[in-house]
Amino acid sequence: MKSFELNLDGLVGPTHNYAGLSYGNIASKSNTAAASNPKEAAKQGLKKMKALADAGFKQGILLPHERPAIWALKNLGYSGSDAVILEKVAKENPAILSAISSASCMWTANAGTISPSGDTADGKVHFTAANLNAKFHRSIEHETTTRMLGAIFNDQKHFAHHPALPAMAAFGDEGAANHTRFCSEYGGPGVEFFVYGQQAFNESHPAPKDFPARQTLEASQAIARLHGLNEANTVFAQQRPEIIDAGVFHNDVIAVGNKNVLFYHEQAFVDTDRILKELDDKLIGTTLIPVCVPTSAVSLSAAVKSYLFNSQLLSQADGSMTLVVPGECREIAAVSEYLDQLVTMDSNPINQIQVYDLKQSMQNGGGPACLRLRIALNEHEFNAMHQGIILTDALYGKLNQWVDTYYRDRLTQADLGDPKLLIESRNALDELTRITGVGSIYPFQR
Repeated sequence: MKSFELNLDGLVGPTHNYAGLSYGNIASKSNTAAASNPKEAAKQGLKKMKALADAGFKQGILLPHERPAIWALKNLGYSGSDAVILEKVAKENPAILSAISSASCMWTANAGTISPSGDTADGKVHFTAANLNAKFHRSIEHETTTRMLGAIFNDQKHFAHHPALPAMAAFGDEGAANHTRFCSEYGGPGVEFFVYGQQAFNESHPAPKDFPARQTLEASQAIARLHGLNEANTVFAQQRPEIIDAGVFHNDVIAVGNKNVLFYHEQAFVDTDRILKELDDKLIGTTLIPVCVPTSAVSLSAAVKSYLFNSQLLSQADGSMTLVVPGECREIAAVSEYLDQLVTMDSNPINQIQVYDLKQSMQNGGGPACLRLRIALNEHEFNAMHQGIILTDALYGKLNQWVDTYYRDRLTQADLGDPKLLIESRNALDELTRITGVGSIYPFQR
């Protein structure tokens, strides 16, 4: 049976704005209060999706969430008509307005953690939406994410869904941004690699000092249990605390893996040699190929600024691999030079670099890897999922027309309290659920 990796990219929402909400994310904080271009952001993402689909990769979309999230404001005690609520919160607490208007769900690497059927005890694909407890603007995402994933992967014969972990720091979970799977073939057994920032219930264990660790060991272990994984196919590793303090807020900012290749920075992990040995020992049918980028070639600050590791590592039909990077990687000399050297090395299968302009997302702190959630599926599982979100030529055309119809080309913090923006956004999402056929997944539709 054929198997493959499906990439689901987050379609950038109509309220895409720069509010600097992500403490610990240097790019997000650096562009606070700048004017954004939601239309350009959505089209940049769509262009990358279409290019990868045209190259033969399985590609789909995840829908934006309802923003501004009026329901979240009602949960905080605001009352009255939607327009009155927006006016109140804009006057009383514009920071909350920015938070409930964030289009952060575009970064679907944080949507959840997925374990393929080849790894799980019951032979189903398991999904757990991330609680994203570290940031208020993201903590309100998981209910819609759970409904959306449940609507797309709704065949109980093949798919199992779990609610988000308890919304508390001890079980802070940021989804697939801290999770990678290694395997010989996508449909076979693999090793699931969970990376955490600190241990919540062990205060003597090393932890970052300046920025919060968003993923705990306890959260990663809970997801492994929920998904029916076992010790033989899981590896838990800690990020170096000092790199979190340097702006590496997720593992996918410092490492990326695919099949049997781990592409990582020299400073990524605590006890790297042990981690590499354990991954290699547990891999079935193949040998781990570690590709370490030394600090002497790419400094930690250059890695963070360029988002070199926040890239997509994709397998071609001939066994070679393509690294999909943001344009910023060609703007930093050391990173660009390293990429040119990388594709000439005989020690790894990465032989092609593809560069995409994702500046609207990058300025808010997310690159190619942030924008996609990947799922290993076999033919039966793929056919059992909802097909309306799979990117085809027809859907690509409809989505571009949809963006042209509903999206603004300039948005500032002052615009977020405009009731017209709320109406525009709801009309857009209502139409999008019709285009994709996912059903009534939004609070305003229910």
